[in-house]
Amino acid sequence: MKGVYILLADGFEDMEALSTRDVLKRGGVDVETVSITEDYTVESSHGVTVFADMNFEEFKQISDEGTGREDVLIFPGGMPGTKNLADNFDLMEMMKFHYEQGGTVAAICAAPGLVASKLLWLEGKKFTCFEGFQEPMIAKGAVYTPESVVVDGRLITGRGAGHAVNFGLHILEYLKGEEAASKVKGGLML
Repeated sequence: MKGVYILLADGFEDMEALSTRDVLKRGGVDVETVSITEDYTVESSHGVTVFADMNFEEFKQISDEGTGREDVLIFPGGMPGTKNLADNFDLMEMMKFHYEQGGTVAAICAAPGLVASKLLWLEGKKFTCFEGFQEPMIAKGAVYTPESVVVDGRLITGRGAGHAVNFGLHILEYLKGEEAASKVKGGLML
């Protein structure tokens, strides 16, 4: 998948999706939200309705030719949003192919355990997630750490909603460098 996308399913965690998007936009990243259904509207776990930039049919048409580390699929947590993401077979196959082609996967909260755990080749990868969702990743040989955000190669993971801004800043630094992330961080008075 060429580009940077935040995948949204009904029940997504508001802060993890929208704070991440906000930080990336402030840093000049062209990030788009994607509904994983034919509908453009997606309801968060706290009842906030969001109009996604594209629906799943449009997303499936995006070229994956030349996918590189700067192409990022971002998976927010929240329930039942994370389970809805993980239950979308086509999306999970697309994510695996994206990663195999050299793309980056970023997941926060429950998403490392329920979504990123479907990736191949996780042996030795360091990650974090919401407490209680680490077992599927550990079963694949990944190494859990309770840090706020962990960047290990092309896998970026975050702990939970309270770490969403930091998660966004780490993705921004990964894409645009430390200076860009520091500028946004300063603008947010962090």
